[in-house]
Amino acid sequence: MAKIGFIGTGIMGKPMASNLQNAGHQLFLSEHHDKAPADLVQAGAIALATPQEVAQEAEFIIVMVPDTPQVDDVLFRDNGVAAGVGPNKVVIDMSSISPSATKQFAEKIKATGAEYLDAPVSGGEVGAKAGTLSIMVGGSEAAFERALPLFQAMGKNITRVGENGDGQTAKVANQIIVALNIQAVAEALLFAAKNGADPAKVREALMGGFAGSKILEVHGERMIKGTFNPGFRIALHQKDLNLALNGARELGLNLPNTANAQQVFSTCAAIGGSGWDHSALIKGLEHMANFSIRKE
Repeated sequence: MAKIGFIGTGIMGKPMASNLQNAGHQLFLSEHHDKAPADLVQAGAIALATPQEVAQEAEFIIVMVPDTPQVDDVLFRDNGVAAGVGPNKVVIDMSSISPSATKQFAEKIKATGAEYLDAPVSGGEVGAKAGTLSIMVGGSEAAFERALPLFQAMGKNITRVGENGDGQTAKVANQIIVALNIQAVAEALLFAAKNGADPAKVREALMGGFAGSKILEVHGERMIKGTFNPGFRIALHQKDLNLALNGARELGLNLPNTANAQQVFSTCAAIGGSGWDHSALIKGLEHMANFSIRKE
């Protein structure tokens, strides 16, 4: 049994923490921002006041918050994680944040004597609940091996990509692929429906060919049914594509299709859809076309 600090028990973090708890690990939760989830506490998690206290009690400290500024705050506030770590401890950031900031955070944490892993995930709320997340890890081989049993309680496809920052780089690449696939499926179904075909039948036909994909299977069905309750919110995917586009500018790269997908997400946000699931990208295209594939 490991002593694990878990900071960030939202849509993704709470089921991830629950899976660690179910695997027999002791959880320590910080209440610096919100009250600890009652069900985790009732099952044995210990709620503490600050990230520093969590870091002092735990061997592993996992952070799962929305964006780079929140990770910075949790780690380096006056009573943050950095104030409570030292040798033999491992800080694991499972948020999706800036690769360049990650490298800076890692250096500051490692200066305390602790290890640092960036380990963002893919798989959404469904994967978090099922313990089937893909986990992309950056950091030392030794720290990765120490943390591997924890990752195995939360995910199935676990890969050490390289050194600090490389895990976050892999996640940004993942989010580019997912966004462009969502847009491709949305455009295809919109084209089919506008042309008079049944988009559900078109999707069924495409599933058996080279166009078949997880996005077509899962999000294509969401688009047809109009079930856009969030598994992964548009606002969060916009954040991830901003990381891609900002990183591309730093590298002198042009990512034209990524930029286009971001514009369609921005259309969704402009019509009130920041909190929709990212499969609702189709609603941005529908808005521009003044046409819906669903009979609404």
